[in-house]
Amino acid sequence: MSQRAQTILAAKCLHCHGPDKAEGGLRLDSKKHALAELDSGNRAIVPNSLDQSQLLVRVASADVDLRMPPDEELTSTEVDLLGQWIMDGATWRVHWAYQSLDTSPPPMLSAAAPIHNSIDLFVIDRLQRAAVEPAEEADRYTLIRRLYYDLLGLPPDPNEVDIFTNDTSALAYERLVDRLLASPQFGERWGRHWLDKARYADSDGYEKDNHRPDAWRYRDWVIAAINEDMPFDQFTIEQLAGDLLPAATPLQRLATAFNRQTLTNTEGGTDNEQWRVAAVMDRVETLGTVWLGLSVGCARCHNHKYDQISQQEYYQLFAYFNNADEVNSKVLRSSLVNLAASSADQPPGDSKQPANEAWMDVRVLAQRSADLRETHILRRGEFKQPLEAVRPGTLSSLPPMQLRADDAKSDRLALAHWLVDGQNPLVPRVAANHIWKHLFGQGLVPTMNDFGVRGDPPSHPELLDHLANQLVASGWSRKQLVKYIVMSATYRQSSRHRLNVSELDPNNRLLHRQNRFRVEAEIVRDISLAASGLLSKPIGGPSVFPPIPASVTDLTYNSGFKWQTSSGSDRYRRGMYTYFKRTAPHPNLTTFDCPDSNVTNVERDRSNTPIAALVTLNNETFVETAQALTQLVWSHSKASSDAERMQFALRRCIARVPSEDEVAEFMDLLTTCQRWYDSHPNEAVALVGAYRISNLALAENAAWVATVRMMLNLDEFLTRE
Repeated sequence: MSQRAQTILAAKCLHCHGPDKAEGGLRLDSKKHALAELDSGNRAIVPNSLDQSQLLVRVASADVDLRMPPDEELTSTEVDLLGQWIMDGATWRVHWAYQSLDTSPPPMLSAAAPIHNSIDLFVIDRLQRAAVEPAEEADRYTLIRRLYYDLLGLPPDPNEVDIFTNDTSALAYERLVDRLLASPQFGERWGRHWLDKARYADSDGYEKDNHRPDAWRYRDWVIAAINEDMPFDQFTIEQLAGDLLPAATPLQRLATAFNRQTLTNTEGGTDNEQWRVAAVMDRVETLGTVWLGLSVGCARCHNHKYDQISQQEYYQLFAYFNNADEVNSKVLRSSLVNLAASSADQPPGDSKQPANEAWMDVRVLAQRSADLRETHILRRGEFKQPLEAVRPGTLSSLPPMQLRADDAKSDRLALAHWLVDGQNPLVPRVAANHIWKHLFGQGLVPTMNDFGVRGDPPSHPELLDHLANQLVASGWSRKQLVKYIVMSATYRQSSRHRLNVSELDPNNRLLHRQNRFRVEAEIVRDISLAASGLLSKPIGGPSVFPPIPASVTDLTYNSGFKWQTSSGSDRYRRGMYTYFKRTAPHPNLTTFDCPDSNVTNVERDRSNTPIAALVTLNNETFVETAQALTQLVWSHSKASSDAERMQFALRRCIARVPSEDEVAEFMDLLTTCQRWYDSHPNEAVALVGAYRISNLALAENAAWVATVRMMLNLDEFLTRE
């Protein structure tokens, strides 16, 4: 009751009655202020008294001149809830996100249910209380495809599908999970998730948007760290303060390039200090979003309107980064070359690196040792308007920093240790929520970037804390938590829509089924390349340049750095290796909601537009995958008829055995296309391109390409179920 009441106050009242704007002398952001006597002599809230509580009098008033809030009347349910809360004593709880992790055991169930681990106990308990049945387990074809899409971002090969579906062992599913977690492609898939948070790009941003020749080395560090299952606490420390570790290694220094992913303005006539301060602010706000799930940037200019983050606390965090400068670090080439590839035990890609240099420059962060800057609160965030000086410090709403014996002072290293010392409840909650989101399409806390009072509370708070505890107890192992989640019956549910249940739980907050959603931008291309046999699988290396419309490069690559379309295997590398220019990302990526990397992103948008279908139908890359898959189909020695070839092609796309009716539909399409191309030879030549099959008539060849192109555009192919 307390939490729900405070959520209403945060959503409807704090804009005018919060720490930054206390109209009428009233503040409702804390118990102390909410119960205080007002200038009028009245009190907004008097516990156990509705008549004396002016808050309830005003929100329930029928007089529009008295009623609050003036622009958005509370619902009767909200008014009743506030009234009940006041009558119950108006208890004021610490916001859920700041509370210590709950260590209560999982609930006992009142009825039998499919249980694979404790996750299911939390979920089934909630479903039973709502009188909702969980979905049945998905079939094996769906499960293997779901696991491949979620863990590797690639479709399973038909042979792998056969092995799994024919394995009757009770351990078949777990063996599959372990095999995928050990795959080098796991680091690519989950590394891409992290790169969104790191705002990774290959260019500086702003108007000049110059090329960053060394940016990819940080990307490879991320892939390697995830493949090696570097504990998340160490993963955090090395990226925020690797340069400050005792006897820091070259790779630990490289990890600090996380902080180097800020935009850099190199335009003529700019004030370098202005853009340095802007970069430091970005680092502070990225830390707040990625590790704390809080919008600390709102406190840059004033006290946070809703959360307990003062402007002074913002600049205390700012102080940790204020003496960290971007430098060129000389790093041994042997420690970095093919970093991701070596960690994955995979052959490197086309290197394009000079092999005769023993050292290389890598842009990283390094702490100043002299001429230390003093940090000031900045009036309205303006770098030329300093106010009082502040020292480094953390948020008062969270446990205080306890300096370790090896932390000589309160610096970035101490800040990193504070985040992951096990006392801070936000970091494991946020990290667990991120992992859950990548496996279910939505977080237990839907507002991924806002665990504050304006954000949505968790649908299953006890489960969220259980997962956070599991993460810490496992030694902060990402892979162990991923395995724990995907082994649950909750994860294995069918995504099938049930009308009667969906009416009760339209957004699936109760987790009565799995979620169904289109794969991300890079994966749309990756799965097409994989299905066609074109995908080049080497791990790591410099960014590549797949085909891109000339209209894009002519407009945005007209300076010294040109887009030279890659050839050979580099043309078919995974999407995460595509060169990313902030002012001109590859249009295939932006069409499918890839973020621009200007700021951190913890949750991608998911749109559905006609443009997306036009890209996967007509874009050069996707036409080529249809051409290559056609060639692969006709080279398949075990297929002796068109129907068998059609079944083979469908299996590569949808990872299951198609029904006779489905094969027949595509056979009809093939016949229709062949009739059309018989009378349109020029169009047939254009569609077949360089992938002409010598022993096949031109019209038939083109018809197969057109038919296969439809397979690669099936909703089932582009959707994770």
